[in-house]
Amino acid sequence: MAKRIGVVLSGCGVMDGSEIHEAVLTLLAIDRSGAQALCMAPNVAQKHVVNHVTNQEMAGETRNVLVESARIARGKIRDIASVKSDEIDALIFPGGFGAAKNLCDYAFRGPDCSVHPEVVRLAMVVHQEGKPIGVVCIAPVIAAKLLGSEHPQITIGTDKNTAKDIEKMGAKHVSCNVTEIVVDKGRKVVSTPAYMLANNLSDVASGIEKLTRAVIDLV
Repeated sequence: MAKRIGVVLSGCGVMDGSEIHEAVLTLLAIDRSGAQALCMAPNVAQKHVVNHVTNQEMAGETRNVLVESARIARGKIRDIASVKSDEIDALIFPGGFGAAKNLCDYAFRGPDCSVHPEVVRLAMVVHQEGKPIGVVCIAPVIAAKLLGSEHPQITIGTDKNTAKDIEKMGAKHVSCNVTEIVVDKGRKVVSTPAYMLANNLSDVASGIEKLTRAVIDLV
């Protein structure tokens, strides 16, 4: 049976949702590995909507995280509240500011952030069952918040301020080049910097391919 990898999306667009390149590259890497992706997202309103031409907030406009994420998943997506741990063998979180705005509120509260309750539920059960979790770009802040008491080794690249926040939440930050990954085998957490550090798409692809392979190898 093909391994089943849950992919947690957070909208559609780098400034207020999932980073589209990272999300698609994750899905491509899963497919190339022979595994199956199960896309999911919370069925909640986005924190705000950003015009991706001007990078300005669009006052008065609202969008739904699940509905927007369905654009990336071509409609094959589940409300994360309906997903049980026995349906997946691992979880991967692509980046984009939606991970820090819609899946948690790190973008607004820093290390004092909280994580969406359904993300907490599924991720913690997956972790407690010994299944691996991959976190891309800014999404490692979610792993730091949820698993900080276990002091996992994770990376967001080389950004000093975010690294300090990660360590305030209990995780150990490891500096990492954009095409590389950090694997905490004991806690089964894999991370890569992606667009926290990347200047081109091919570098993002290299890191995500390695992360996906490492996650699947840990299953």
